[in-house]
Amino acid sequence: MVYVLAVVIGVVAGLRSLLAPAVVAWAIRLGALDVGGTWLAHLGRTWVVWVLTAFAIGELIADQLPTLPRRTLPAPFAARIASGALSGAAIGADRGRWVAGAVAGALGAVLGTLGGHAARARLAAAFGRDRPAALLEDAIAIAGALAAAWV
Repeated sequence: MVYVLAVVIGVVAGLRSLLAPAVVAWAIRLGALDVGGTWLAHLGRTWVVWVLTAFAIGELIADQLPTLPRRTLPAPFAARIASGALSGAAIGADRGRWVAGAVAGALGAVLGTLGGHAARARLAAAFGRDRPAALLEDAIAIAGALAAAWV
């Protein structure tokens, strides 16, 4: 089950790169994930939680703008993989498997980045504009993040 959850949080990172670590940080802060005694414990610090939350909200807003670079470009793609690995490591660390969680999270981020890009393009074409597709993608990412971090 830990691998599935780590892949799911990775997919979320592929959809919204900052949402995954923000939700994981909240889960650590509120005690839903126990990473105490690991190098990931710093994610639960108050200031980290709030900074990640602010960045995640900013990303949700910025994603509505047409000027945002494509997620499949090398730098944004790499950032999504790193975010997925970090978030997956925290999910895995809760169950004593942070390395496997990191690998699964990185794999999920690749799937989420490529699959999310393709799905959003198809949805935007079906809707005739991008905004409804972006909002649907936001909703899926939020639901997936909450499910992965609080199971």
